[in-house]
Amino acid sequence: MIAPARRLLGALTVLLALGIVAAIWPVAEPAFWAAAALLAAVALLDAAALAQAHCLVAERSVPATLPVGVWQPIAVRIANAGRAARRVRVYDHHPHGFDARGLPQEQQVAAGKWIEIRYEVRALERGEHDFGRIEARLCSRLGWWERALWLGDKAVTRVYPNFAALTKYALFATDQRLSQIGVLQRRRRGEGLDFHQLREYREGDAQRQIDWKATARSRKLISREYQDERDQQVVFVIDCGRRLAARDGELAHFDHLLNAALLLAYVGLRQGDAVGLLTVGGHSRFMAPRKAAATVNVMLNLLYDLQPTLMTTDYYAAALDLMRRIRKRALIVFLSNLRDEDEDTLGPALGLLARRHLVLFASLREAILGRALTTRVDTFERAVTHAAAAEYLRQRALAFRRLEGWGALALDVEPAQLPVALVNRYLEVKRTGRL
Repeated sequence: MIAPARRLLGALTVLLALGIVAAIWPVAEPAFWAAAALLAAVALLDAAALAQAHCLVAERSVPATLPVGVWQPIAVRIANAGRAARRVRVYDHHPHGFDARGLPQEQQVAAGKWIEIRYEVRALERGEHDFGRIEARLCSRLGWWERALWLGDKAVTRVYPNFAALTKYALFATDQRLSQIGVLQRRRRGEGLDFHQLREYREGDAQRQIDWKATARSRKLISREYQDERDQQVVFVIDCGRRLAARDGELAHFDHLLNAALLLAYVGLRQGDAVGLLTVGGHSRFMAPRKAAATVNVMLNLLYDLQPTLMTTDYYAAALDLMRRIRKRALIVFLSNLRDEDEDTLGPALGLLARRHLVLFASLREAILGRALTTRVDTFERAVTHAAAAEYLRQRALAFRRLEGWGALALDVEPAQLPVALVNRYLEVKRTGRL
């Protein structure tokens, strides 16, 4: 399809002005018709040349998988197989629900050459998404017309929970800089529960660490070094109920929840533990605890297309299911959002699970509550909001104390803080040997 460009519209505007002048002063009428004929001839020739030009080939490079909420680069290559340079404006039809920056782009493509343009997209919804064909608007020689060409092939990508956080964690763990992302390492050399190795005594070692038999054999002080227990189990119970559809910013609470589960799964596997999961609240998917290197990939494929449902979660039914499936003692990590009405089923569920397992209930707290408490109180409306938020948080704190009374550990944080807070609580459990 060929459409007029701005330059042609500008020329027509000038011609219209000349027509107004000719209408007022008839002496200018011959000049108007001559200009109109010349403009029409040139415009038609320019359009005809553009209609015959179809010399562009396009190819898009898009990752097969993308992490939700993270800007990712997309590359589009445009090749000109013609004999003349062409100016082209590129629009890529990214999936609905994606943010994009860097489009459109206008470039000159030399004859027989190619260019590559780059832009970025950010997926805001998990699942499978389609990229449409690439739209390239080819400019005519004079720039009076544009022709829309649909180039390249469609592409499909899968949007997963934010696995980019795993890469960041692995990078900082390698460089021993985990404190920069909020992970607190308090490893105490020589102290733990599982025997690790024998080594020479070092200043500061406790006397109970000394292995006297090894010391007698080697005739120098030898200490026993321990490490946190390994070969334990961490099982996530992921709530897919209706309350997890709430949003703080661009991402739903459910997306923050999945990101936290993946990060803790990665950390747990690195600690030598097995990781499993169970989804509740409208979706029923189960992965038995496993230690394989591909466990995180299995989790990603199990969870990437899940969305919150309209159902209310039955915690007691979930607990019965877990007791049937998980026989060995495990750290059960509930990922949800606590509400007052949950106590009828949540209390009995936690009491049942605590007979065999250690339970951690991690809840997402709406960020707006914190903002309400820190906002300056300078109007009556803000005062009422501040008081209501303070009372709600007080009642919420009491509810979490009741959780601890039922034998569970509790964690109540804002969505963006959940991944690191969950990792820190898990490492604390490992250090103290509670599991």
